[in-house]
Amino acid sequence: MEIDYKDIKVIGFDADDTLWVNETYFREAEEQVGLLLSHYETPNKIDQELFKMEMKNLSIYGYGVKGFVLSMIELAIELSNGKVSNDIIGKILNIGKDMINKPIELLDGVEDVLKTLSKNYKLIVATKGDLLDQERKLEKSGLLQYFHHIEVLSEKQETNYEKLLNHLDINPSEFLMIGNSLKSDVLPLINIGSKAIHVPFHTTWQHEKVNENETNGLEYKTVNNLNEILNFIKTK
Repeated sequence: MEIDYKDIKVIGFDADDTLWVNETYFREAEEQVGLLLSHYETPNKIDQELFKMEMKNLSIYGYGVKGFVLSMIELAIELSNGKVSNDIIGKILNIGKDMINKPIELLDGVEDVLKTLSKNYKLIVATKGDLLDQERKLEKSGLLQYFHHIEVLSEKQETNYEKLLNHLDINPSEFLMIGNSLKSDVLPLINIGSKAIHVPFHTTWQHEKVNENETNGLEYKTVNNLNEILNFIKTK
């Protein structure tokens, strides 16, 4: 069935791995900490235990690099039975600082798409993560000029989107969300009566993965890159 976007007035964009590269740096950091702690466990086991630690701490620290670093440090203490050296802790902290200071690498076509769509629609950012870090990345990205509103959400569930749309006086039927996560950027929007477009990134955090049963029968488009949405979203 063809999806009709003629009523769309506001388009929301996820930030990490939709506008710029992000998850790649987390995978690199996991490899680094796996090597640092290899004296205590195998890299595969460390990776599994780190994910469990992140999930345990998610409700405390939220999303983003800072919570990730705290989870890595807690894991190092746990795996070493409290014997991990100050040197290793310092190296884990530096991994986090390096992640925060990474240059912003925009994904292909991002600025051209935003420039085109901003002529016909109000654009907003709706993303998860650490507020300071996300604000820093948006500033460094050079994309702020295209957005009417920036929202850093603690979660991306139906209630969070409903509150955001209500706050901005946006009718759900007139809102389109674009992002790389089916769990965070597509399913909640469809459930509240909005439209959504999935733009997969080459790597997805395990926490953001969904099974096929969760998407069966739902109407949304999947595109290979942002440029493709200009083929079916009105731009004149």
